[in-house]
Amino acid sequence: MKFNVLIADDEKNIRTGLGKALEIDGYAVFLAADGQEALEIIEGEEVDLVIADLRMPRLPGEELLRRVVQNYPTVPVIILTGHGTIETAVQAMRDGAYDFLTKPVSLDRLSLLAQRALSSRELVLQHRQLQQELEQHRKTSEIIGKSTAMQRLLDVIRQVAPTKASVLITGESGVGKELVADAIHRLSDRAERSLIKVHCAALSESLLESELFGHEKGAFTGAIGRKRGRFELANAGTIFLDEIGEINQSLQIKILRVLQEKEFERVGGEETVSVDVRIVSATNRDLRREIEKGAFREDLFYRLNVVNIHVPPLRERKEDIPLLVASFVKEFARENNKAVEGVDVRARSALHGYSWPGNIRELRNSIESAVVMCKGSIITLEDLPPAISQVEDGGDSVRVPLGSTMARAEREIIRANLAHHKGNKTRTAETLGIGRKTLHRKISEYGLDQE
Repeated sequence: MKFNVLIADDEKNIRTGLGKALEIDGYAVFLAADGQEALEIIEGEEVDLVIADLRMPRLPGEELLRRVVQNYPTVPVIILTGHGTIETAVQAMRDGAYDFLTKPVSLDRLSLLAQRALSSRELVLQHRQLQQELEQHRKTSEIIGKSTAMQRLLDVIRQVAPTKASVLITGESGVGKELVADAIHRLSDRAERSLIKVHCAALSESLLESELFGHEKGAFTGAIGRKRGRFELANAGTIFLDEIGEINQSLQIKILRVLQEKEFERVGGEETVSVDVRIVSATNRDLRREIEKGAFREDLFYRLNVVNIHVPPLRERKEDIPLLVASFVKEFARENNKAVEGVDVRARSALHGYSWPGNIRELRNSIESAVVMCKGSIITLEDLPPAISQVEDGGDSVRVPLGSTMARAEREIIRANLAHHKGNKTRTAETLGIGRKTLHRKISEYGLDQE
């Protein structure tokens, strides 16, 4: 990523000298002889950093700072000042300047300050890029993920959704099985009809039967009138049975009958009700093992499992964490009225290094907490819950799962060293024993620049 730096100073020798020094560091440079010219450049170009003298004709540095802070709050401003105006420079920092440099300017100090200021700017730009990618992604699906595993899952959803086949969604708790059910219904020819959701584990056996199949007046104490069940309400649409592995044998028989004959009787009733319902179910249990134990009917399993969609745990698709984090940051920043723009390198490293036993649900809760605890515009390691912040990339080691490819191992080693050096690519290249250009190529090749 090449940054654009604007230097505004009415002394030609100073602005051209600083410009050449920053060009050597790899930045694109704009030069302005006064504050007004600088403002015009900012309004017409994508400027990532402003370095401005306090004393300039037409528009002084203080006013330029005020306008940049007001209109471009994510663009850092470094103030140049003479020895006699240190107090004014300190006041400028209170007004929003990133830092100040005294004249004559130390080029080493300038290079260091520019690098630090732009590291925060880089986080903001990366977050914006993720948000744009997220918006493009959401045009086709609410399921967030660009990993190979999730792309395969989305392909299966698109293939299965238009059919009438029953679908069994499997996966650990918190992986997003309900979102898969939503996607199947939305992409089916039943999308204009109801999607009725039932969480089977949330109700007792007697209540669940009444909830699914309805009841007649007087069927049990408290049944003061006829009630239509969820299968009836889902007629011509889709019913989603979450935690299907929790239901008892008697209910399993009734659901099997709906699948086979498309009919049932309400609790306490004799009238047969016919329905046309597509059944999508989900479980975090191993139903084949439940069959062996005698807890789940084999014939029902085969009826439900015409198509199986397995949702992988988050630890197996960590490439999706940046997009998920960007989505949750946006959601909770808006909900809590906070101007949070992104996540810093150490926090990203911790999020990536954590094993996520609670999967996406745990990640979502963690980001909500981090947004609430964040004091600035960037989430830091200290803002994350302790269980996550304490694993920051495993300390001085790099964890690579057994069976990983060489490419994946190299990717993890580069990521860990970048995090250790707080994003400093020169130091990272030195540690890895490779050239800076080689590092840049590998960062781009492995998609680390987007994270």
